[in-house]
Amino acid sequence: MKLRFGEETERFRAEFLAWLEANRPSPEEMRAEPALSSAHIPGWASRWAKRLFDAGWLIPGFPPELGGRNAGTIEQMVYQEEFARSGIPRTTNPQGLSIIAPTLLDVGTEAQKRDLALPIMRGDLAACLGMSEPEAGSDLASLQTRAVDDGDDFVVLGRKIWTSGAHHADICFCFVRTDPDAPKKHKGISVLIIPMDSEGISCRPLPSLTSEDDADFNEVLFEDVRVPKANLVGELNTGWSLATRSLAHERGMLWIGYASALDASIEALLAQVKQAGPVDPSQADELVSLYMDAQAVRCMGYQGVSKLADGKPSPEHSILKLVGSESIRRLSRVGMESVGEQTVDISVAAPLERVSQAWGGPPMSWAIRYFFSFSGTIAGGTSEIQRNIVAERVLGLPR
Repeated sequence: MKLRFGEETERFRAEFLAWLEANRPSPEEMRAEPALSSAHIPGWASRWAKRLFDAGWLIPGFPPELGGRNAGTIEQMVYQEEFARSGIPRTTNPQGLSIIAPTLLDVGTEAQKRDLALPIMRGDLAACLGMSEPEAGSDLASLQTRAVDDGDDFVVLGRKIWTSGAHHADICFCFVRTDPDAPKKHKGISVLIIPMDSEGISCRPLPSLTSEDDADFNEVLFEDVRVPKANLVGELNTGWSLATRSLAHERGMLWIGYASALDASIEALLAQVKQAGPVDPSQADELVSLYMDAQAVRCMGYQGVSKLADGKPSPEHSILKLVGSESIRRLSRVGMESVGEQTVDISVAAPLERVSQAWGGPPMSWAIRYFFSFSGTIAGGTSEIQRNIVAERVLGLPR
């Protein structure tokens, strides 16, 4: 589905597509130097980030001095859709560009904006996000990593897990407990920027079924790591509000990646199923149902964006992450059951696959993609948590 909008928006689309065609990195240079994790920035990715920034196409909703062109909400959606269709990544450090840099621009000091946010956006600095812990996953407020006040520094002691790209990152945007005596557990949390080469930090990559050789997840240990107080982000003990702000930056247009991946994946699967022989009625039913899910995600996304453009609240975005990730999991199961070890050779699925495969490495088989698809129902808020949010905040049900 590709809607046409007003004349001005379509001029914006045409200008972006023309620029993208003339400036996009070649498949050859991406394959020659694939990203090894979600915080590894190969040379081509750094050069690409600078081209996008300087042309105002990195984050179009931002002003020109921050890599944008003051684009409106509908134009930003059109930009995101065309980027998703192109199969080209904006960055190989998505948490840095989509979560950490915007949060620093919102609440960071001038030095943090200059020395951290802008280098992250221009592909000169890679960042990881230190949130989850062994005993604090979806319940982030239970985190136990401590930062003790010690003169001009904090001393950090604790452990993070599932930290994507930590072994390639330059800095960690780390959530720590600075007031263990706070009356409510979410009240005593702060955020520190921690250089990953600090003494006392050790990283242990965690191989998985889908990334045995070049893992993205890590366990990160902090043993008496000294962090200057100048590295505090925002006010002391306001980390909980920063967590909600950070994830809001990530989720605004997340549905576009799901919708584009569903469209392209269904098309690829249908072609593979037809090639394998006649399509039986049960397969046809599943494929039609998945196609309907894909269109529902896109239509609900359009509805949510139109509300945002009018300055209205958009409960649709609470639902879209849940529906999108669960639909991808169901699609991957159907693919595994239908064609098994055949590969999913479509770059548009990049937002849902590990960086090294989607941006230069070999494509996944449907079987491996099915195993990987479960991560989409966990990352960025589990399906269980999303259902609670929808129940309470959208449907108004009691806790």
